[in-house]
Amino acid sequence: MTEWLGEMAELARAGEVSADELIRVLGELRAAATACANASDWALMAAREAGASLRQVATVFGKGYVRSPAARLEKLHREALTSDEFLELIRARGHDASTGV
Repeated sequence: MTEWLGEMAELARAGEVSADELIRVLGELRAAATACANASDWALMAAREAGASLRQVATVFGKGYVRSPAARLEKLHREALTSDEFLELIRARGHDASTGV
């Protein structure tokens, strides 16, 4: 990704990429970031359901304490109680975005 970003930066500086193209790329990157965030949230919920402790999960949050994953789970549980429910919510949101509803 970093290599691609460097190449795009060079093309943009050289005027070889239009503003419209950069805006299109921006939209794709933002959609990809949202998809990755949703996948990360789903994996967090699924890991806990599979028996992972908050201490185990905390290692991928880059922290030695459990507050970050615990707070994220608390926020997620306001929307869905299980990873399956969260997956359905993601699917519904994707449907809403594609239909404009």
